[in-house]
Amino acid sequence: MQFKIHVIDVKNQLQNYIWLLEETSSHDVIVVDPTESALVEQYCADHHLNLKQIWLTHWHKDHIGGVPELIADQNIPVYGPRAELSHIPFITHPLQHDDHFEFHGLNIDIIAVPGHTLGHIVYFIDALDIVFCGDTLFAMGCGRMFEGTAEQFYHSLNRLAALPPRTQVYCTHEYTLSNAQFALHIEPENRAIQQRAEEVKQLRERGEITLPSTIELELETNPFLRVESAEEFARIRALKDNF
Repeated sequence: MQFKIHVIDVKNQLQNYIWLLEETSSHDVIVVDPTESALVEQYCADHHLNLKQIWLTHWHKDHIGGVPELIADQNIPVYGPRAELSHIPFITHPLQHDDHFEFHGLNIDIIAVPGHTLGHIVYFIDALDIVFCGDTLFAMGCGRMFEGTAEQFYHSLNRLAALPPRTQVYCTHEYTLSNAQFALHIEPENRAIQQRAEEVKQLRERGEITLPSTIELELETNPFLRVESAEEFARIRALKDNF
């Protein structure tokens, strides 16, 4: 089995990315957090891909907006957080922490990461060294704390920080440049942050994507993974909200 990751740049105000994971011999794909159905349908048609599963990380509109139209005419299983069924009634396969399921022989592990929303989950694929982490962990940052507590969010980030260092981080927004500026503000003497901020700036000037990251790189350059207490997390999250 060979697998390939595709990305669709939604080009919306929130700078969403839609990720697709293809099994290359069958051209079967899953789509993660489809913001808009038309973009997914067009991409699949252009690249001769067969949409087989939809994976959702949390209930926010920019992550689930395209699902109703994608499933309107075909029976596509929708995987998503059990704790958010009231927000996402079209989930067919509700998931919670430590659940797992398969796609073409790949084992997908579910990790609960409350904080951004209370039911937020991520999809970890050990065999491919990847995690689709929605809005919990960003490159050089993390999501806003809309529903959870600082304690919850801190522990959720620790769960992700404990993944193998080589794990590639596929988050859902192109926020790396602004996150890098904040990281420099928090740790101005950190050489790794200085270097990465410059690389990110150059990528964005060329209109290029800054993802995926890796857990190893985040541990070196992401201030939210470098805090040592929930209190410290709360303090810098509040600073970022007003940065």
